[in-house]
Amino acid sequence: MSKLIILGSGAAPGVPALANGWGNCDPSNPKNIRRRNSAYVEIGDAQILIDTSPDLRNQLIDNNIRHLDAVLYTHSHADHLHGIDDLRDLNRISRQPLEVYANADTKHAIETRFAYLVADENKPNNPLYKPSLVLHLAVEGESFEIKGVKITPLLLEGHSVPSMGYMFNDGELVYIADCKEISPQSLALICKRPKILVMPLTTRHSLVYHMGLDTLLSYVAQIKPLQTVISHMAVECDYNDVNNATPPDVTPAYDNMTLIF
Repeated sequence: MSKLIILGSGAAPGVPALANGWGNCDPSNPKNIRRRNSAYVEIGDAQILIDTSPDLRNQLIDNNIRHLDAVLYTHSHADHLHGIDDLRDLNRISRQPLEVYANADTKHAIETRFAYLVADENKPNNPLYKPSLVLHLAVEGESFEIKGVKITPLLLEGHSVPSMGYMFNDGELVYIADCKEISPQSLALICKRPKILVMPLTTRHSLVYHMGLDTLLSYVAQIKPLQTVISHMAVECDYNDVNNATPPDVTPAYDNMTLIF
């Protein structure tokens, strides 16, 4: 039995947003309250975090997540990265360094913005007294393993910074982050019919750096997952409105949504 928890289902401003409040979202629906985007994956003995939202501390506490084997980063934007300091308490609990995987752009961002967190891979510091992250370069299409789970970074295109998705066990779970398009070479790597496909939808209409709902649904039709979960929704995306505009096997995410697969 494997598990996916959508720790935060919102875009960069969250919902409600400071500037735009609830926007199109019905404030009486608790599924419209959205923290910034992170997800937790548990397959076999592997416990893996995708991105470190600025809301990470509360997300981990709410779901009693006290151990991780690795963190996978999709891209370097603040809403996906800047909760990274909260990983230091996981170092304190385990008294071990934590393995982190990121593309070249995101790896550089961590090394420059958060240099104090980075351990020497050949000589990790004492994580009881100092945060300790061991950075690994993740390259699109080059698989690696975490506790027997095969993970393949996927090239995503059209975002304002280089962005990656991740495929688990050849397609059992496919997680797509912010992008305008999924590269053809990434689509070709999906060998299994996914049990779960996670897709990003900032607004229902297409934006310069983000796909709209029509494009999202076209990818769903092409990939043919058993279930699709739509995450990363901004104040323009009311939960019920999106749910009513999608087929039964395509569902909007909400914070702390848990899926067993």
